Amino acid sequence: MSLPAISLGAGSSTVLAFDVGGTYIKAGVVGPSGRLQAFCRVPTPLDKARPAEAVLDRIAALARDFRSELPESRIEAAGVIVPGIVDPGTGTAVYSANLGWRNYPFAEEAERRLGIPVAFGHDVAAAGDAEVRLGGAKDFRDVLVIVIGTGIAAAVFCEGKRVTAGGYAGEIGQALVPAGSLTGTATLESVASAAAIARRYAAQAGHQMDGAREVADRALQGDAVARRVWGDAVDALAFSIAQCANILGTEAFIIGGGLSQAGDALLVPLRERLDRLLGSARRPHLLCARLGQDAGFIGAALNARELLLNRPARLAPESAPSGTA
Repeated sequence: MSLPAISLGAGSSTVLAFDVGGTYIKAGVVGPSGRLQAFCRVPTPLDKARPAEAVLDRIAALARDFRSELPESRIEAAGVIVPGIVDPGTGTAVYSANLGWRNYPFAEEAERRLGIPVAFGHDVAAAGDAEVRLGGAKDFRDVLVIVIGTGIAAAVFCEGKRVTAGGYAGEIGQALVPAGSLTGTATLESVASAAAIARRYAAQAGHQMDGAREVADRALQGDAVARRVWGDAVDALAFSIAQCANILGTEAFIIGGGLSQAGDALLVPLRERLDRLLGSARRPHLLCARLGQDAGFIGAALNARELLLNRPARLAPESAPSGTA
């Protein structure tokens, strides 16, 4: 397959990067030039009995394939990112509802299989790091990078530093918001995620949509159900963004993930709703992410590079135990 047009800028090492998603794993090798040397996307293995081990086995197999494909490349570290709640300080995958693990020592086990240092982290946090360093958030110090896809999560930056809180910062998808045309409250994710928008339209209109973008298109064409569902989503997002802007003083919100592809169909009404909610408060910038669907993968590679700069390798790259990558 052709390599995505990704560049991290020049560095001094070759690293592996793995972006583990609920459906696919993106994997690749980034060389010292910052360009991809190899890349693939494979289905994420789902194993209820041993969910983390199954993913790690696939990662180790991919690493072996890359080393065979690029025998002259001296791979020195790896970046691995996963969804859910992650504690990068301890290298623990705390919880993933989609993939099924709890309190798993992911970094330690990844290093054992790969035989090189592993920078382990959260997928949205990595996407946020990439957007701050190379993408749409690089001009701001107080910024939230919000990824809206199947779920909703954010990377929170205050005074230029990402807030981690042991892996619990940025879970805005679980925050309660007004439920819009429904009564009471609901989680932001259940109203405004791409999956929720498509699901709510199907429930109210009686037929399926291909995705949230089609709901947005129907809303622009005057479909009453689509306008209601899309309006509820925009209202919920505006509510959460206004709360963050008032509490944190956030100066910019970068919207990524699949829903950001709606462009002005999302950003224009979102700015209008936000303007009404903020009163006399400072208006934050609302921008679409620049790195698209590859932001997390890029962040994983950046994390691997940074790991090499900040600590010596615990295992030499050529000392992988027998039977590992």
